[in-house]
Amino acid sequence: MELLDNLALGFSTAFLLQNVLYCFVGVLLGTAVGVLPGIGPTATVAMLLPITFSFEPVTALIMLAGIYYGAQYGGSTTAILINLPGESSAAVTALDGHEMARQGRAGAALAAAAIGSFVAGTLATVALAVAAPPLARVALRFGPAEYFSLVLLGLVVSIALARGTALKALAMIALGVLFGTVGQDIYTGTPRFVFGQRELYGGIDFVSVAVGMFGVAEILRNLEHERTRTVVVSRVNSLWPTKEDRRRMIGPILRGTGLGAALGVLPGGGHVLASFTSYAVEKRVSRRRRHEFGHGAIEGVAGPESANNAAAQTSFIPLLTLGLPAHPVMALMVGAFIVQGITPGPNVITDEPALFWGLIASMWIGNVLLVLLNLPLIGIWVRMLHIPYQVLFPMIILFAAIGTYSLGFNAFDVYAVVFFGILGYILIKCGCEPAPLLLGFVLGPLLEENLRRALIISRGDASVFLTRPISAVLLVLAVAALAVAVLPTIRRRREVVFSDEEA
Repeated sequence: MELLDNLALGFSTAFLLQNVLYCFVGVLLGTAVGVLPGIGPTATVAMLLPITFSFEPVTALIMLAGIYYGAQYGGSTTAILINLPGESSAAVTALDGHEMARQGRAGAALAAAAIGSFVAGTLATVALAVAAPPLARVALRFGPAEYFSLVLLGLVVSIALARGTALKALAMIALGVLFGTVGQDIYTGTPRFVFGQRELYGGIDFVSVAVGMFGVAEILRNLEHERTRTVVVSRVNSLWPTKEDRRRMIGPILRGTGLGAALGVLPGGGHVLASFTSYAVEKRVSRRRRHEFGHGAIEGVAGPESANNAAAQTSFIPLLTLGLPAHPVMALMVGAFIVQGITPGPNVITDEPALFWGLIASMWIGNVLLVLLNLPLIGIWVRMLHIPYQVLFPMIILFAAIGTYSLGFNAFDVYAVVFFGILGYILIKCGCEPAPLLLGFVLGPLLEENLRRALIISRGDASVFLTRPISAVLLVLAVAALAVAVLPTIRRRREVVFSDEEA
């Protein structure tokens, strides 16, 4: 009964006119950036973050969340129609989805993606509503030592799921933590790494880092590697799959939902890992001959699309219950919470119940809106693909600069965007992924604060991290995750997954 009462509160909040409106705006923008290759939800959320600061907290978070899971829907459209995934987790969808389009079955492929995404998103939202409250109650028992070990575990696991070598991912996390220490010491107020710049006394602005690393840097990279886009299908005749298609979709959708729900909580690229894992599972369990995969198997569309959308929903679990971001978009959501004056973590469910349950309820509303948007507007999404990059990207950078400047009306924030944009581009050229850097930047201050609090409480006794059972278990898991990340077999498999993603 308590769950039903909480959901009633959530839907009463989510169905407020302004919340429905901004949920619609969020999923519409998310679908658009998913369709347009090279932009992505991380850059979009980073660049739109400044304009949400004047919104009510629940309205801002509903819109930003809609952009994220909306992009998971939209990414499949270009993957199917032009063999160019708009979102990284849709890369595997192109293997069979594009082949179906070439065979004149684009409608069935798009329908399989939309139906799988809706079912997975709905079931994963239910899982989020059921799992979040007990996890939040457990998290309330955590002390500084447990939180330090948990944050450390999250950072280590993100290494295993990052592109490139584990050493480069570790270096990016360390660099992010270093940037997070810029400013005044949290206990003594002593300036650190400010180099005489008064603007740095309060620390590096989160929005400047996010917009530079994931907006400007990605735009520079895409301008360098602009690819020719050829639309295979400009008109879709039938969007309803056949009876045989529907029968073959049921199993992959359910299995993909389960895999995505489980893997979505992992730090790093859980949604990418979920889609590739689902494809591998479907290829193994399918009764069809294996050679059908890669040549238009509808299971190869339904399973991965279900997995990445389920992962998109459940990635909110560690954010809402522990205050820990599972990947860069969730790190941006942490920034949105903090700017709105809310500390993400287990206290949100008790201190801000309308926000907590309203955000969860809005995900179901957003999934319904996405089904209504995606299929009827296929023609519009196809026409958007013809917008030249030379027109699109300058407009994006202009609005990003205006939004960043409007935060504090300080030109230094815009200069910081330029600095981090160039730095991000250089890191990408060196084969380093910026995502772990952002996670380190967000989690670094939390890591330092809990480390110092635990040592103050224990009077400098570092054994407190091993004598407290939960902390010790989390540290053992962190060591195990680091060992697994550097194993040759795991390293090769990770490289295969992300090389396929970039292909």
